[in-house]
Amino acid sequence: MSGAGEAAPLPVVVGADAARATIFRKRVVDEGALGEAERGLIATLYPGMEPATADTAVRRIIDEVRRDGDAALRRISAALDGFAPDPIQVSAAEFAAARAAVDPELIGALQAAAGRVRDYHERQLAHAAQSFEHEGLGQIVRPIARVGLYVPGTAVVYPSSVLHTAIPAVVAGVEDVCIVSPVSAAAGGTVAAIKLVAAEIAGVTSVYKVGGAQAIAALAYGAESVPAVDKIFGPGNRFVTLAKRMVYGDVGIDALYGPTETVIVTDDSADPDLCAADLLAQAEHDTIAAPILITSSERVARAVAAIVPRQAAALPRGAIALQAFENRGGIILAEDLPAAIELANEYAPEHLALVVADEQAAVDRVRNAGGLFVGEASPEALADYIAGPSHVMPTGGSARYASPLHVDAFRKVTSVLRAGDDLLQRVGDDAITIAHAEGLQAHARSLEVRRSDR
Repeated sequence: MSGAGEAAPLPVVVGADAARATIFRKRVVDEGALGEAERGLIATLYPGMEPATADTAVRRIIDEVRRDGDAALRRISAALDGFAPDPIQVSAAEFAAARAAVDPELIGALQAAAGRVRDYHERQLAHAAQSFEHEGLGQIVRPIARVGLYVPGTAVVYPSSVLHTAIPAVVAGVEDVCIVSPVSAAAGGTVAAIKLVAAEIAGVTSVYKVGGAQAIAALAYGAESVPAVDKIFGPGNRFVTLAKRMVYGDVGIDALYGPTETVIVTDDSADPDLCAADLLAQAEHDTIAAPILITSSERVARAVAAIVPRQAAALPRGAIALQAFENRGGIILAEDLPAAIELANEYAPEHLALVVADEQAAVDRVRNAGGLFVGEASPEALADYIAGPSHVMPTGGSARYASPLHVDAFRKVTSVLRAGDDLLQRVGDDAITIAHAEGLQAHARSLEVRRSDR
């Protein structure tokens, strides 16, 4: 029983079936219903719009930006953010002011983080797809020419996301790496200084003071101030995500990101205090973050359930974190460790931490995870900032088929055929046979005229 004034422990879900019926089911976030604030934004931008849905608003924003360019960007930004950027591109003077405004110690920390992220991705590049040619067949690997990175946030800023998105692009050889990021009158009408410093450290080419669906439209189709890009990267709110989905095909996109997720799998060897701290580090992101513990130890499950509310009480964002546990997180007691790992594979989380006695045996069982964090000395928070791999990872179960952001996401492959007469003579007859079978006689003739004696 909890003492007077002490928060009640979190519930513990026992067994895989119960986990699927409760915590796993909460993974789906309702994307249909608009919140009051979202309805208010749409009403401000498009009074009387019917139906007032996110889809219709985003489609209209995209169409206006395609038609009116910079004028639409300023008009929409003024309505939604309370500020119309002019000029839209961040100036050299704004970069200089940002450098002067940021604490040198923080700049040093960002430079250290950038160094590790750069080193990791340079090593990754050495093992990435390479150009080759063998007997007339091969491939050419080239970087994408121009990419756009969406960096969200005015009230809350994430310079680490700038480093973890831009540096892999620069390492991959992208010549033109631009950022779009929202601004507001409250933020002084420019991108947060710490973002600009991070962008400069990362090697970003240009930064533009525009966010939301209108920024995605500008990246996809161009405006007077914002040249169109070849591929768009980065997470955002529902309007940004909808815009990325709508422009895909006209431009490449990296992925559609949902709320952040961490699953911690443990046996009885885990320290409950550390597990609770790591879960709260994830939960404080947002009320729809997914902090989940799956353990084979009842001792660990019950201890973490009691410790989380106590630790949350001392955190500035503790109420947000506890709401995240209620909305999408929780604690699961599995039958045994293999069952716990199998549940984690089923969930396919963005982040999967393994805190177990036999680490390698557990690693060998993992099939689906964006990032794998092995041992108590490898908390996900370390990777968020300075470990090295990009912290941009697949969410919503997409780790079943998708990967963290990596250098090959910024590169493309062109296949090469440089056939000589010898190859044509050796394989031409089979190609002709298949062409006739498909009823494509011109295909067959294109080969036959080269096979005839000349």
